[in-house]
Amino acid sequence: MTAARPRPAFYALRPGGWRDYVTLVHPPYTLWHLSYVAVGAALAPHMDWALFGWTTLAFALAMGVGAHALDELRGRPLQTRISPPVLATLAAVSISGAAAIGIAVAVSRTLWLLVFVAVGAFLVVAYNLELFGGRFHGGLWFPAAWGAFPVLTAYFASARTLHGAAFAAAAYAFATSWTQRWLSTPVRLVRRRVVAVDGQMQLEDGTTLPIDADTLAAVPEAALKALVAATVLIAVALLLLRAG
Repeated sequence: MTAARPRPAFYALRPGGWRDYVTLVHPPYTLWHLSYVAVGAALAPHMDWALFGWTTLAFALAMGVGAHALDELRGRPLQTRISPPVLATLAAVSISGAAAIGIAVAVSRTLWLLVFVAVGAFLVVAYNLELFGGRFHGGLWFPAAWGAFPVLTAYFASARTLHGAAFAAAAYAFATSWTQRWLSTPVRLVRRRVVAVDGQMQLEDGTTLPIDADTLAAVPEAALKALVAATVLIAVALLLLRAG
């Protein structure tokens, strides 16, 4: 049995001060999903490094800061001590900044990008605030919004169209994000809601193994950490290929 409450996430720092802001942006997961931006940009026919930088910044603001600030504002899943007004301000400023970058890029390249800007702004707010009764939250919306969408946006921003490679990469991002969702759901349950676990496993030879919170979370959490590394490394490999 265990009654001690674990940290709300394996990357969560001790609550208070600047540590709350580091925890807020979910560093490994934000890096994971920004890797999809790199994949989309690197697969485009022409690699525009300045454009890639602006696209990455826009997604870092919208997903890394804005989405997570809204999420924390709504339910405090990370148990930070950041005040509601500060969270609301962070969300508004970061999402507005991301939209402004998207609009500026659209004006300079193709106005069709405004569709991606509008969809992205809608998804980040509707998903994290669970608007419309949560219709755009969970399920297929997570891999679509946090996986496929960054790939398609980054590719389109560079190529001004979408080719087969973009859709294949978007499918890859969708699948890995879907896997992330399945693995992280039980981990979040154990870390944020379970207050006690009591049980054991009995093996064929009569040996018994205890079941506790660590037992339930260890394997999916290890898989999540491995997927973070794998996704980032794929993005790095593609960027190095284009830089060569």
